[in-house]
This record gives sequence, C-alpha cells and structure tokens, in this order.
Amino acid sequence: MNFRPENLPLEGEASGAAVSYDSCMTAPRTALRPPQHRFDPRTVPWWRVQWLITTAVPVVPLAVLGLLIPPARLWLLIPAAAILVLGLAAALALPVWWHRVHRWEVTDTAVYTLTGYFWRTWRIAPMSRIQTVDTTQGPVQRSFGLSTVVVTTASSAGAVKLEGLDQDEASALAERLTELTDATPGDAT
Repeated sequence: MNFRPENLPLEGEASGAAVSYDSCMTAPRTALRPPQHRFDPRTVPWWRVQWLITTAVPVVPLAVLGLLIPPARLWLLIPAAAILVLGLAAALALPVWWHRVHRWEVTDTAVYTLTGYFWRTWRIAPMSRIQTVDTTQGPVQRSFGLSTVVVTTASSAGAVKLEGLDQDEASALAERLTELTDATPGDAT
C-alpha cells in the first residue's frame, strides 16, 4: 500500500528533514486484510424477524385503516399488500445474502469488520484507538441468544459493531478486547 500523507516529505526530499511515513509510526503496523469469521447462523432468523417487524410498521396501520374506512379501502389496502409482498420477499432473501457477506475478526492488533451489500464497508479499528467496549442485547436479539459487541473508537465514522454474536462469545470477546486495549500503548485519541 503506497500511502503518503501530504504533510510528510519522502525520504531524501530537499524540502526539509527526511522523514518516512514508516518512521512516524509508534505502534506495530496493522495488517490490512479481510476479516475471517462469519456471524452466528442464528443471525439469519434474527434479521428476518427484524425485517418483518419493520415491514409490519406501515402494513398494519394501512390494513386497519383500509378495513375501517370503506371509501378509502382500495387506496389503503393496495399499498399495504404491495409493502407486505416486498417485505416478505426481502425477509426471505436478504438475511441469507447478508450472512454470506458480513465478516468480523479480532486480532491482537485490531478489530476488523466487513459489511455492506452493494457498497462494501471494511472497517479496521487498531487496539490503540479503542476507547470503550460494550455489549448490547435487544429483546428480539436476546430471544435468539445473540448479543452485539460495540467497539467505540476515536473515529468520526462511529463505533464498530459486531452484531449477531453468541451471548457467551460476545462476553468473552468483550473481556478479551478490554485486556488487549489495556495492554496496548496509546491514548485512544
């Protein structure tokens, strides 16, 4: 990877002291590579339930109003039916695709995630940049025995989320991340 910040001259340049990008690094380099682990298979039904709940939010009111207001029945039930058909199709197909695409990994030097469907997002959070490690669990996620590990970093991109981990695996991972960040030099800023 040939990355050169604009404010650092190359070695041997006449514009000042010779500084290489590598000499500015104080921590070991984080290897840039795709993450290796898939999320728990229980994420597929969990994502399906989430999708169905999201679909029900507009469908239920439209259907109820369509049944209660005879003059507007056609104008309310047709959109409700269309949203329901699209929501069911998406709930069946998308979670399987998401499970194949999404990846995560934690090494001694970084947390890696790969998400996205059409636009892929590859996030790498070096241990020296981690500020907090949290585990969260909503009611639907809890019913599937899953948890989310939220890794907050000193980044404007926001937290790195490892959604859909087994509860025990998430707890162990949060503990491991806490130990690794405590042992990593740096101030996470």
